[in-house]
Amino acid sequence: MASAALSLAACGDDSGDASTASTPPVAATSADPASSTPESTPASTPEAEPASAVKVTDGKCADVEAPAEKDTDTPKPKGKLDASKKNVITLKTSCGTIVIELAAKAYPKTSNAVATLVKNGYWDKTSFHRVVPGFVIQGGDPTGSGSGGPSWKVVEAPKKSEKYPEGTLAMAKTGTDPVGTTQSQFFIMVGKGGLPPEYAVAGKVTKGMNVAHAIEALGSGDGPPSKPAVVLKATFKAS
Repeated sequence: MASAALSLAACGDDSGDASTASTPPVAATSADPASSTPESTPASTPEAEPASAVKVTDGKCADVEAPAEKDTDTPKPKGKLDASKKNVITLKTSCGTIVIELAAKAYPKTSNAVATLVKNGYWDKTSFHRVVPGFVIQGGDPTGSGSGGPSWKVVEAPKKSEKYPEGTLAMAKTGTDPVGTTQSQFFIMVGKGGLPPEYAVAGKVTKGMNVAHAIEALGSGDGPPSKPAVVLKATFKAS
């Protein structure tokens, strides 16, 4: 299990410094023990129901229990996806369904890593632990703390021209990780970009941006959402 917190740098170097008000803030999570305490995991609400029983309506976030922490690993990705096919992951969340087409041709290593995570159920019953309105929603950590991930890493640097427009699925990393590092934590851009080309690109949302924005609406500042937003089930399909 990875011990370092995953973060999004807001400026052009790996220091994580966000010195100007015009740049998005750095991640709320850090390697500091205080940031990985239970308080950083969204708490259950009294009226919440188990994730397995939730009735999902696109764009409306249901009241669900925060997922239990999972201490899991998954096999290191092998091979690659068939780039001649449409490789799609579907995230059924407590706020609705998000469909993402993976960038199997442009970024084969990253796309295959994401497909491996999904096919092994790694994202199932995990929370969006970080929401920054106008910027990102971030999830994929089985611990819910912002510091978890599998034992392996995949590195595939993005193109220098990457702009990370709204709807981009990309992979979070620590400030000391190489450019283009993938473990399990992902983010979906809900703003218009503003990141340097340092984060591995996995794909693009093709359906369900209203769901991503519903999760975004649960945030204030930079931190956990106001109530749990959960990936109930993630699936992969190539066609």
